[in-house]
Amino acid sequence: MRPLMIAPSILAADFARLGEEVRAVEAAGADRIHVDVMDGHFVPNISIGPAVVRAIRPVARTALDIHLMIAPCDPYLDAFAAAGADLITVHVEAGPHLHRSLAAIRALGKKAGVAMNPATPVATIEHVLDLVDRVLIMSVDPGFGGQAFIPGALDKLRAARALLGARPIDLEIDGGVTTRNAAEAVRAGANVLVAGSAVFSAGDYKMAIDAIRQAAASARGEAA
Repeated sequence: MRPLMIAPSILAADFARLGEEVRAVEAAGADRIHVDVMDGHFVPNISIGPAVVRAIRPVARTALDIHLMIAPCDPYLDAFAAAGADLITVHVEAGPHLHRSLAAIRALGKKAGVAMNPATPVATIEHVLDLVDRVLIMSVDPGFGGQAFIPGALDKLRAARALLGARPIDLEIDGGVTTRNAAEAVRAGANVLVAGSAVFSAGDYKMAIDAIRQAAASARGEAA
């Protein structure tokens, strides 16, 4: 099995204290920092850009997992790579040349991920698996934090896990992840759990991350 990772999404953090928030969730046990980038076009919201990634790079000790919910994405890959991204994920639906986008990320020396919206079939990524380090299944319609988990995402996780087989590719679930559904997501094949509101709305970040990790680890037959 791929290593279990909890990736708090800073979309739910206090932006007035973003550096402190990154330090706090890392101290609480975050395995990486998930950064949701929205453009108000591909999704109905605007969040952050390369300047914020550059600002938090010196603060973050773990990997910065940049999730581009923007279209087109290709013109911005260089900027996010230069800002300090470790992994850059682009959406199947964001442009006509997915293979080219993923190859460009790899050429920049970064790990590449491919994401899909809830209505997009898993089969759409079959032709690019040789270029990805991460497959991200959206379990909400992207654009806003705090949404409820879409149960159908579990079937997509199972389909993606079957498609990936023994390839060394992480399978990530993003949207509405809580202690209540973490175990189901892991049993369906996910090994990376993105959690925004479930972590940042908690008074105790460590307790929140530990609870998600314990639920997921138990489902994998591991000690948290």
